[in-house]
Formats: sequence, structure tokens, C-alpha cells
Amino acid sequence: MVGKVDHIGIAVKDLEETLKFYTDVLGMDLQGTETVEEQKVKVAFLPIGDTEMELLESTDKDGPIAKYIEKKGQGVQHIAYRVDNIEKAIEEMKEKGIRMIDEKPRYGAGGAKIAFLHPKSTHGVLIELCQRD
Repeated sequence: MVGKVDHIGIAVKDLEETLKFYTDVLGMDLQGTETVEEQKVKVAFLPIGDTEMELLESTDKDGPIAKYIEKKGQGVQHIAYRVDNIEKAIEEMKEKGIRMIDEKPRYGAGGAKIAFLHPKSTHGVLIELCQRD
């Protein structure tokens, strides 16, 4: 079902400051940024090989990324796996007894359809399913 790692989401307090490390120190190229109002997040896209890093900064003190940083600090927040058919993948997860955060796909950064699996069903890792057309 999983095709490849689509991206790794990293929660950051200060997107501009963090970008300096990824671009100036690691030499990665910034592909662009996007604000996803529904998720209260600003995302920076940094392609690397066949995947990309997504730096995630909260646009609201009550947003999911702000809450994550408050609880766990900055760092890897989720791993996204590419799927061909997200609706089918969600149904398969539910049939296998996996607890879903999203039982229906929602809009994600970069125009993707996404759905999150609950970390209590995935041995503590927040996993995102991601379909790109």
C-alpha cells in the first residue's frame, strides 16, 4: 500500500530562523512556502532526493504544531507515506483495527489529500497518509 516516504514534517518555533540552518548550513534548496489555514500552519518545502522535508511553524498559539512544540519541543512531528488511493488506504487501516485521526481525507500542504493515523495505533509515531495527483 505504501509507495515511498513522501515527506518528513518537522515542527519549528521560528520558520525563518530554522530555514537558515537547512539552506545555509546543509545547502538545501527552499522550494517555497505555503500557509494552510485549516491546519493553522505555515510550511516550507525542502526537497531532498525522492522526498522532502517540511518545516512546520504554527500560525496560531492554539494550533496543532504549537501544542506539539509545547508538549514535546521542536523536532520531527510526523512521517508521511505516499499512497495511490487515500480513501482505500483509510478503509484498509480501519479494517486492520488502526485508529484514525482523520476518517476522511482532508487538504494538506502542496495540494495533497492527507489523513493521519493515531500514534496510539502506530507505536507512538504520528503517521500521515498522503495522496498526490
